[in-house]
Amino acid sequence: MVAGTHLLSNNNAINSSLTCRYLGGEEWCDTGQKETLKQKGVKMHYYRTENTEVNCCYKYLMFSYNILFWLAGAGFIAIGLWAWSEKGVLSDLTQVTRLHGFDPVWLLLTVGVVTFILGFAGCVGALRENICLLKFFSGLICFIFFLELTAAILAFVFKDSLRDWVNDFFLANIKAYRDDIDLQNVIDSLQRLNYCCGAKDSNDWDLNVYFNCSDSNPSRESCGVPFSCCLTDPADTVVNTQCGYDVRRAKDPDKLDAFIYTKGCISTLEQWLPRNIYIVAGVFIGISVLQMVGMFLARTLISDIRQSRMNY
Repeated sequence: MVAGTHLLSNNNAINSSLTCRYLGGEEWCDTGQKETLKQKGVKMHYYRTENTEVNCCYKYLMFSYNILFWLAGAGFIAIGLWAWSEKGVLSDLTQVTRLHGFDPVWLLLTVGVVTFILGFAGCVGALRENICLLKFFSGLICFIFFLELTAAILAFVFKDSLRDWVNDFFLANIKAYRDDIDLQNVIDSLQRLNYCCGAKDSNDWDLNVYFNCSDSNPSRESCGVPFSCCLTDPADTVVNTQCGYDVRRAKDPDKLDAFIYTKGCISTLEQWLPRNIYIVAGVFIGISVLQMVGMFLARTLISDIRQSRMNY
Protein backbone atom coordinates (compact mmCIF):
# COMPACT_ATOMS: atom_id res chain seq x y z
CA MET A 1 0.00 0.00 0.00
CA VAL A 2 1.32 3.45 -0.97
CA ALA A 3 0.10 6.61 0.72
CA GLY A 4 -0.06 9.86 -1.21
CA THR A 5 -1.22 13.43 -0.75
CA HIS A 6 -2.64 15.85 -3.33
CA LEU A 7 -1.57 19.42 -2.63
CA LEU A 8 -4.43 21.66 -3.77
CA SER A 9 -4.24 25.35 -4.68
CA ASN A 10 -6.49 27.82 -6.53
CA ASN A 11 -5.99 31.21 -8.05
CA ASN A 12 -6.78 32.89 -4.74
CA ALA A 13 -3.68 31.24 -3.23
CA ILE A 14 -5.80 29.20 -0.87
CA ASN A 15 -4.00 25.95 -0.11
CA SER A 16 -5.62 22.74 0.97
CA SER A 17 -4.91 19.02 0.74
CA LEU A 18 -6.66 15.82 -0.21
CA THR A 19 -5.15 12.56 0.99
CA CYS A 20 -5.54 9.45 -1.18
CA ARG A 21 -4.49 5.82 -0.93
CA TYR A 22 -3.02 3.84 -3.83
CA LEU A 23 -3.81 0.12 -3.78
CA GLY A 24 -2.83 -2.15 -6.66
CA GLY A 25 -2.03 0.85 -8.85
CA GLU A 26 -5.48 2.43 -8.36
CA GLU A 27 -6.24 5.73 -6.64
CA TRP A 28 -8.71 5.65 -3.75
CA CYS A 29 -9.91 9.14 -2.66
CA ASP A 30 -13.05 10.96 -1.63
CA THR A 31 -14.48 11.18 -5.19
CA GLY A 32 -17.10 13.84 -4.39
CA GLN A 33 -14.57 16.12 -2.73
CA LYS A 34 -12.14 15.63 -5.61
CA GLU A 35 -14.72 16.54 -8.30
CA THR A 36 -15.90 19.60 -6.35
CA LEU A 37 -12.37 20.91 -6.08
CA LYS A 38 -11.76 20.36 -9.79
CA GLN A 39 -14.92 22.32 -10.70
CA LYS A 40 -13.68 25.26 -8.65
CA GLY A 41 -10.46 25.30 -10.65
CA VAL A 42 -8.28 24.02 -7.87
CA LYS A 43 -4.97 22.68 -9.16
CA MET A 44 -3.84 19.30 -7.83
CA HIS A 45 -0.21 18.29 -7.26
CA TYR A 46 0.72 14.76 -6.14
CA TYR A 47 3.74 13.54 -4.25
CA ARG A 48 4.54 9.93 -3.24
CA THR A 49 5.49 8.76 0.26
CA GLU A 50 7.39 5.59 1.28
CA ASN A 51 5.77 2.15 1.44
CA THR A 52 4.54 1.49 4.98
CA GLU A 53 4.13 -2.29 4.64
CA VAL A 54 6.62 -5.13 5.26
CA ASN A 55 7.80 -6.98 2.16
CA CYS A 56 5.41 -9.93 1.82
CA CYS A 57 8.01 -11.98 -0.05
CA TYR A 58 10.44 -12.08 2.91
CA LYS A 59 7.61 -12.44 5.39
CA TYR A 60 6.07 -15.55 3.84
CA LEU A 61 9.40 -17.05 2.84
CA MET A 62 10.36 -16.87 6.52
CA PHE A 63 7.05 -18.45 7.50
CA SER A 64 7.34 -21.26 4.92
CA TYR A 65 10.96 -21.92 5.92
CA ASN A 66 10.00 -22.39 9.56
CA ILE A 67 6.66 -24.18 9.34
CA LEU A 68 8.45 -27.34 8.16
CA PHE A 69 10.85 -27.22 11.11
CA TRP A 70 7.99 -26.52 13.50
CA LEU A 71 6.08 -29.57 12.30
CA ALA A 72 9.24 -31.72 12.25
CA GLY A 73 10.04 -30.71 15.84
CA ALA A 74 6.51 -31.58 16.95
CA GLY A 75 6.87 -34.94 15.19
CA PHE A 76 10.18 -35.74 16.91
CA ILE A 77 8.71 -34.87 20.31
CA ALA A 78 5.63 -37.02 19.65
CA ILE A 79 7.76 -40.01 18.58
CA GLY A 80 10.04 -39.60 21.60
CA LEU A 81 7.13 -39.45 24.04
CA TRP A 82 5.52 -42.44 22.32
CA ALA A 83 8.77 -44.42 22.68
CA TRP A 84 8.95 -43.56 26.38
CA SER A 85 5.30 -44.50 26.78
CA GLU A 86 5.94 -47.92 25.20
CA LYS A 87 8.83 -48.50 27.61
CA GLY A 88 6.76 -47.36 30.61
CA VAL A 89 9.03 -44.40 31.34
CA LEU A 90 6.15 -41.90 31.42
CA SER A 91 4.44 -43.91 34.16
CA ASP A 92 7.70 -44.32 36.10
CA LEU A 93 10.08 -41.42 35.46
CA THR A 94 12.71 -42.91 37.79
CA GLN A 95 13.62 -45.25 34.91
CA VAL A 96 15.34 -42.29 33.25
CA THR A 97 17.97 -42.15 36.00
CA ARG A 98 18.38 -45.93 36.26
CA LEU A 99 19.63 -46.43 32.69
CA HIS A 100 23.43 -46.84 32.66
CA GLY A 101 23.83 -46.44 28.90
CA PHE A 102 22.63 -43.92 26.35
CA ASP A 103 18.90 -43.66 25.70
CA PRO A 104 18.39 -42.64 22.02
CA VAL A 105 15.04 -41.10 22.98
CA TRP A 106 16.93 -38.29 24.74
CA LEU A 107 18.58 -37.34 21.45
CA LEU A 108 15.22 -37.44 19.66
CA LEU A 109 13.55 -35.26 22.30
CA THR A 110 16.42 -32.76 22.45
CA VAL A 111 16.48 -32.29 18.68
CA GLY A 112 12.67 -32.11 18.66
CA VAL A 113 12.43 -29.45 21.39
CA VAL A 114 15.14 -27.23 19.85
CA THR A 115 13.63 -27.57 16.36
CA PHE A 116 10.12 -26.89 17.68
CA ILE A 117 11.22 -23.74 19.52
CA LEU A 118 13.10 -22.46 16.46
CA GLY A 119 10.14 -23.16 14.18
CA PHE A 120 7.69 -21.53 16.58
CA ALA A 121 9.78 -18.37 16.99
CA GLY A 122 10.32 -18.10 13.23
CA CYS A 123 6.69 -18.71 12.22
CA VAL A 124 5.04 -16.48 14.82
CA GLY A 125 7.74 -13.83 14.53
CA ALA A 126 7.22 -13.61 10.77
CA LEU A 127 3.41 -13.58 10.84
CA ARG A 128 3.13 -11.13 13.74
CA GLU A 129 6.13 -9.07 12.58
CA ASN A 130 7.54 -9.50 16.08
CA ILE A 131 11.14 -8.27 16.18
CA CYS A 132 11.78 -9.86 19.60
CA LEU A 133 10.90 -13.37 18.38
CA LEU A 134 12.84 -12.89 15.15
CA LYS A 135 15.90 -11.77 17.13
CA PHE A 136 15.56 -14.82 19.37
CA PHE A 137 15.33 -17.08 16.29
CA SER A 138 18.34 -15.47 14.64
CA GLY A 139 20.42 -15.56 17.83
CA LEU A 140 19.62 -19.20 18.63
CA ILE A 141 20.31 -20.47 15.13
CA CYS A 142 23.57 -18.48 15.07
CA PHE A 143 24.57 -20.01 18.42
CA ILE A 144 23.84 -23.53 17.12
CA PHE A 145 25.85 -22.82 13.95
CA PHE A 146 28.92 -21.78 15.94
CA LEU A 147 28.55 -24.77 18.26
CA GLU A 148 28.63 -27.07 15.23
CA LEU A 149 31.62 -25.23 13.79
CA THR A 150 33.49 -25.42 17.10
CA ALA A 151 32.71 -29.12 17.47
CA ALA A 152 34.00 -29.83 13.94
CA ILE A 153 37.26 -27.95 14.59
CA LEU A 154 37.81 -29.66 17.95
CA ALA A 155 37.07 -33.08 16.43
CA PHE A 156 39.72 -32.47 13.76
CA VAL A 157 42.34 -31.12 16.17
CA PHE A 158 41.76 -33.74 18.89
CA LYS A 159 40.86 -36.71 16.68
CA ASP A 160 42.86 -39.20 18.79
CA SER A 161 41.08 -38.12 21.96
CA LEU A 162 37.78 -38.25 20.10
CA ARG A 163 38.51 -41.82 19.01
CA ASP A 164 39.20 -42.84 22.62
CA TRP A 165 35.99 -41.14 23.76
CA VAL A 166 33.90 -42.89 21.09
CA ASN A 167 35.50 -46.23 22.02
CA ASP A 168 34.72 -45.73 25.73
CA PHE A 169 31.20 -44.58 24.87
CA PHE A 170 30.60 -47.71 22.78
CA LEU A 171 31.94 -50.00 25.52
CA ALA A 172 29.74 -48.30 28.13
CA ASN A 173 26.71 -48.98 25.97
CA ILE A 174 27.73 -52.59 25.39
CA LYS A 175 27.50 -53.01 29.17
CA ALA A 176 23.97 -51.56 29.10
CA TYR A 177 22.88 -53.48 25.97
CA ARG A 178 19.98 -55.28 27.65
CA ASP A 179 18.90 -52.33 29.80
CA ASP A 180 17.03 -50.44 27.09
CA ILE A 181 15.29 -51.77 23.97
CA ASP A 182 16.02 -48.61 21.93
CA LEU A 183 19.72 -48.73 22.79
CA GLN A 184 19.72 -52.42 21.89
CA ASN A 185 18.17 -51.70 18.49
CA VAL A 186 20.71 -48.94 17.76
CA ILE A 187 23.68 -51.21 18.54
CA ASP A 188 22.18 -54.08 16.54
CA SER A 189 21.60 -51.80 13.55
CA LEU A 190 25.14 -50.41 13.77
CA GLN A 191 26.70 -53.88 13.89
CA ARG A 192 24.49 -55.36 11.20
CA LEU A 193 24.86 -52.48 8.71
CA ASN A 194 28.63 -52.15 9.20
CA TYR A 195 29.40 -55.89 9.45
CA CYS A 196 31.17 -55.45 12.78
CA CYS A 197 30.98 -56.75 16.34
CA GLY A 198 31.91 -54.88 19.51
CA ALA A 199 34.08 -51.77 19.72
CA LYS A 200 37.50 -53.34 19.11
CA ASP A 201 36.43 -56.95 18.44
CA SER A 202 33.80 -59.52 19.43
CA ASN A 203 35.48 -60.15 22.81
CA ASP A 204 34.24 -56.74 23.98
CA TRP A 205 30.95 -58.48 24.72
CA ASP A 206 32.62 -60.01 27.78
CA LEU A 207 31.85 -56.64 29.42
CA ASN A 208 28.13 -57.40 29.33
CA VAL A 209 26.80 -59.48 32.24
CA TYR A 210 24.68 -61.61 29.90
CA PHE A 211 27.42 -62.39 27.37
CA ASN A 212 30.58 -62.73 29.49
CA CYS A 213 32.33 -66.09 29.56
CA SER A 214 32.73 -66.52 33.31
CA ASP A 215 31.77 -69.91 34.77
CA SER A 216 29.47 -68.20 37.26
CA ASN A 217 27.35 -66.67 34.52
CA PRO A 218 24.00 -68.52 34.43
CA SER A 219 22.77 -66.71 31.31
CA ARG A 220 21.85 -68.76 28.26
CA GLU A 221 23.74 -66.13 26.24
CA SER A 222 26.96 -66.76 28.20
CA CYS A 223 30.09 -66.54 26.02
CA GLY A 224 28.00 -65.54 23.05
CA VAL A 225 27.31 -62.41 21.03
CA PRO A 226 24.12 -60.66 19.89
CA PHE A 227 22.48 -61.98 16.73
CA SER A 228 23.55 -58.79 14.91
CA CYS A 229 27.14 -60.07 15.01
CA CYS A 230 26.27 -63.25 13.08
CA LEU A 231 27.05 -63.82 9.42
CA THR A 232 23.76 -64.22 7.60
CA ASP A 233 22.59 -65.51 4.26
CA PRO A 234 20.81 -62.77 2.28
CA ALA A 235 18.33 -65.41 1.13
CA ASP A 236 17.19 -66.08 4.71
CA THR A 237 13.82 -64.51 5.43
CA VAL A 238 13.75 -65.43 9.15
CA VAL A 239 16.28 -63.94 11.58
CA ASN A 240 17.84 -66.49 13.93
CA THR A 241 18.19 -64.51 17.17
CA GLN A 242 20.03 -67.41 18.85
CA CYS A 243 22.80 -67.71 16.27
CA GLY A 244 25.35 -66.11 18.61
CA TYR A 245 24.77 -68.41 21.59
CA ASP A 246 28.02 -70.02 22.91
CA VAL A 247 29.83 -69.03 19.73
CA ARG A 248 32.93 -67.73 21.55
CA ARG A 249 33.11 -70.83 23.75
CA ALA A 250 32.52 -73.59 21.24
CA LYS A 251 34.37 -72.19 18.24
CA ASP A 252 38.10 -72.00 17.53
CA PRO A 253 39.02 -68.31 17.96
CA ASP A 254 40.91 -68.40 14.66
CA LYS A 255 37.80 -69.65 12.85
CA LEU A 256 35.26 -67.30 14.41
CA ASP A 257 35.13 -65.19 11.25
CA ALA A 258 33.30 -68.05 9.54
CA PHE A 259 30.37 -67.58 11.93
CA ILE A 260 30.39 -63.98 13.20
CA TYR A 261 31.88 -60.60 12.38
CA THR A 262 35.15 -60.27 14.28
CA LYS A 263 36.12 -56.75 13.24
CA GLY A 264 35.36 -53.94 15.68
CA CYS A 265 32.90 -51.19 14.83
CA ILE A 266 35.30 -48.34 15.69
CA SER A 267 37.87 -49.37 13.07
CA THR A 268 35.04 -50.05 10.59
CA LEU A 269 33.70 -46.53 11.06
CA GLU A 270 37.22 -45.10 10.68
CA GLN A 271 37.49 -46.84 7.32
CA TRP A 272 33.97 -45.82 6.27
CA LEU A 273 34.50 -42.10 6.89
CA PRO A 274 37.32 -41.47 4.34
CA ARG A 275 35.42 -43.44 1.69
CA ASN A 276 32.32 -41.30 2.20
CA ILE A 277 33.93 -37.99 3.09
CA TYR A 278 32.19 -36.12 0.26
CA ILE A 279 28.77 -37.36 1.36
CA VAL A 280 29.44 -36.41 4.99
CA ALA A 281 30.82 -33.01 3.96
CA GLY A 282 27.81 -32.44 1.69
CA VAL A 283 25.40 -33.16 4.54
CA PHE A 284 27.15 -30.74 6.89
CA ILE A 285 27.40 -28.05 4.20
CA GLY A 286 23.70 -28.48 3.40
CA ILE A 287 22.77 -28.06 7.08
CA SER A 288 25.02 -24.98 7.34
CA VAL A 289 23.46 -23.41 4.23
CA LEU A 290 19.96 -23.95 5.64
CA GLN A 291 21.00 -22.26 8.88
CA MET A 292 22.58 -19.31 7.06
CA VAL A 293 19.44 -18.90 4.92
CA GLY A 294 17.38 -18.77 8.12
CA MET A 295 19.67 -16.13 9.63
CA PHE A 296 19.57 -14.06 6.42
CA LEU A 297 15.77 -14.16 6.20
CA ALA A 298 15.39 -13.24 9.88
CA ARG A 299 17.81 -10.30 9.74
CA THR A 300 16.34 -9.03 6.46
CA LEU A 301 12.81 -9.21 7.84
CA ILE A 302 13.85 -7.41 11.04
CA SER A 303 15.39 -4.62 8.97
CA ASP A 304 12.26 -4.40 6.78
CA ILE A 305 9.96 -4.21 9.83
CA ARG A 306 12.03 -1.43 11.37
CA GLN A 307 12.05 0.52 8.11
CA SER A 308 8.29 0.20 7.68
CA ARG A 309 7.70 1.44 11.24
CA MET A 310 9.93 4.44 10.65
CA ASN A 311 7.95 5.33 7.51
CA TYR A 312 4.55 4.79 9.09
